[in-house]
Amino acid sequence: MAVSEPVLFESIEGIAGTGKTTVAPLLAQARQAVLVATVPANFQPLRRELDNSSNADARMCLFLSALLTATDQIVRYLEAGIPVVVESYFARCLTTHRAYGAKLGITLPTDLPEPVTYQLTCAPHERLRRLAHRDKAVTKWDDLAEQHAESLSAAIGEWATHRIDTTASTPAEVVQTILSLNRSGSHHADS
Repeated sequence: MAVSEPVLFESIEGIAGTGKTTVAPLLAQARQAVLVATVPANFQPLRRELDNSSNADARMCLFLSALLTATDQIVRYLEAGIPVVVESYFARCLTTHRAYGAKLGITLPTDLPEPVTYQLTCAPHERLRRLAHRDKAVTKWDDLAEQHAESLSAAIGEWATHRIDTTASTPAEVVQTILSLNRSGSHHADS
C-alpha cells in the first residue's frame, strides 16, 4: 500500500464571509505549517491608500506584488520541507480584480508553487450574517465585491479547487473536512 505524500502547500480561497480568515490559521496549526501572509505587513500602508482609490489596475498590481513577494517566502519554506498555508493566493486576486474592472493582461510565472486549493462556500444568508458581525471598516472595494459575490464565487470555482460548504459547520469541522480529503488521497481538485 502506497503512502501518499503530505500536502506541503495549501490555499484557502473564497469570497468574504465564507471563513477563510478563521480556517486558514486553524489548518496551519493542524498541519504544523507556517501561515504565510499573502499581503505582507510592509504592503499594508499602501493597501490602505489604494482602498481609498478607484484604480482597479493599480490595486491589482499592489496585490500581485504582495503575492509575488510572499511567494519568495513560500518557496523558501517549501524548499526547507516546511508546510505552508495561505489565505488566498493568485486565484482570488485575479478574479476579484477582474470583477472590479482591472483590464491588465497578466501572465503568471510558470514556476510559481501550486497549492492544493480549497474554496470555502457558504449560503448567502449565513455569509451576510457573518459579514454583519465583523469589526472591520467596509471599503468601496468590499461593497463592489459584494455586488459581484455570486460571479466571484463562480470564477474562483473555475480554478482547481475542492469546494467546502461552511454554512452549517464550525471552523474546526471545516478543518477536519480538509484533513479527511487528504487522508482519502484527494490531493487533486474535484472534477
